[in-house]
Amino acid sequence: MIPFTTYYGMRMNPFDKELPSKDAFFTFDMKQMNGRLEHLQAHPGIGLFTAGPGQGKTFCVRHFSDTLNPNLVRFYYICLSTVTTSEFYRQLCVNLGLEVSYKKTIMFKNIQDYLYSMSTNKNVHCMICLDEAQYLNSDILKDLKMLCNFCMDSKNCFSLLLLGQPILNTLLMRQPNEALRQRISVNYSFAGLSEKEAFEYINNRLLLAGTSGGIFDDNAMTTAFSGCNSSIRQLNLILTKSLIIGAQNEKKNIDSDIVLSAINDIALG
Repeated sequence: MIPFTTYYGMRMNPFDKELPSKDAFFTFDMKQMNGRLEHLQAHPGIGLFTAGPGQGKTFCVRHFSDTLNPNLVRFYYICLSTVTTSEFYRQLCVNLGLEVSYKKTIMFKNIQDYLYSMSTNKNVHCMICLDEAQYLNSDILKDLKMLCNFCMDSKNCFSLLLLGQPILNTLLMRQPNEALRQRISVNYSFAGLSEKEAFEYINNRLLLAGTSGGIFDDNAMTTAFSGCNSSIRQLNLILTKSLIIGAQNEKKNIDSDIVLSAINDIALG
């Protein structure tokens, strides 16, 4: 069976998540988030970014981190699942290149000393990104507030990025997290992909792959958007599956019926 990329004359799958960040298509949400990340790069503080699954917040962070000068900014990305407070500190120490201790208090001090030294002595801005932060327990959230407290709360020595699904906003609104929430200097909640952006995205990706466009008709793109729940990740799955089905059935153009078949296959998968 001929690969769909060959059948449609593509250089690669235009809807592959592994495409280099330099080829990024920036939605309105991503532009808003990137602007706030640039602000945190210049002004250390806490940033909060929430979005539904697959809307592009992690991709935006990856693209941003690729643009940083490692001599001036150290970027640390940690994707968390449900962990204990001690496990959180151990994971943070490993990412920062610090020795892991069996005592949380020792790790806390070592982390703060490292971040203070990098900021004050080496003039290097550390940015720590905690993804899937909606899974952080209340004890970790409480400790994050203390971890950001330097020189009697008079100095910001690093930037903390909290990424998560919308429920993270609800968690931070709880009274025990008031002190941490007050320290958030920038925040943004994704609205999700619009239909206009979906059309632009599809055509942009097809051109990137070396095709002249027109493979998906307007009805097909509308159907794909309707099935993606404003998620670029889901849209990519639908479009890729549509191209596979189209090539299998030797269709030069993708119509809404093929897209509906793709959506159905994904739902049953």
